Amino acid sequence: MKKPHPSQIKAGKIAARVLQEACEMVRPKTKVISICAHVEKRILDLGGRPAFPCNVSINETAAHYTSPKDDPTRIPDFGLVKIDVGVHVDGYIADTARTVDIDGTLEGMVSATDDALAEAIKLIRPGVTLGEIGSRIHHVIKEYGLRPVKELTGHSIERYKLHAGKRIPNVKTRDTTTLHSGETVAIEPFATAGSHIMDSKSVYIFANTVRDVALDGITEKLRQHLRKRYGPFPFASRWIGTSHKSVNVPVELKKLLKAKAILAFPVLVEKKGRPVSQSEHTIFVSDDGPIVTTRLD
Repeated sequence: MKKPHPSQIKAGKIAARVLQEACEMVRPKTKVISICAHVEKRILDLGGRPAFPCNVSINETAAHYTSPKDDPTRIPDFGLVKIDVGVHVDGYIADTARTVDIDGTLEGMVSATDDALAEAIKLIRPGVTLGEIGSRIHHVIKEYGLRPVKELTGHSIERYKLHAGKRIPNVKTRDTTTLHSGETVAIEPFATAGSHIMDSKSVYIFANTVRDVALDGITEKLRQHLRKRYGPFPFASRWIGTSHKSVNVPVELKKLLKAKAILAFPVLVEKKGRPVSQSEHTIFVSDDGPIVTTRLD
């Protein structure tokens, strides 16, 4: 029987532990950048590496918010805060998220995605279709009087590949693609009372592309540095530092984007400004059923 790699198990344990610590930090007036910094440092302390920058997405922000440099953003007095943590150990990835209801008034939204995730995990086995998983998530979230977010999906995971090709829907579909023994997937239901998710103009997360293009001067040096330092994994703009005061990092990133040497992950927001909840686990597909690698012991 196929089993998760020991490094995959280690990554999952680190992710679960650090996510718990981060959620305990979610209190009104806490700086978001302090949560991001804590998560990323703790991952390193525990023997892993970030598989992507820590996401702290508040209320109508659905995903992809990580603090920029000198971020003044603080946790508000009420609403939902989504913490999304990614860890890799030798390329084996764990991806997990949880929503914190700051003042206790949106408990139903947290329960909706938690329950949808739990019900979806029960289905995970070789041969289950992606459509079946999406339908179960859709049904549970609708029972709470909310809308599942169709624009965001779960995903298959492979070594060094956070998004490995398969998209796990959060809504009913006729997708007959099946899961196979030995695969790893991240299931991540999102729920809202709003309409749909769209890109904002803010971008704080980037990733290298495989495009082999030579650039000039500082731009080329930065391209080489980013490839060597982060490889296939997303990175935060605030992680990029330079001792040369004449180097304007945002300008250099724009040059790299224009050359398609990197790609951007815009902050995603709910169109009507309604809060969004999220729950996520990483699951290894076993012949004996699901093995959740990101669950606390």
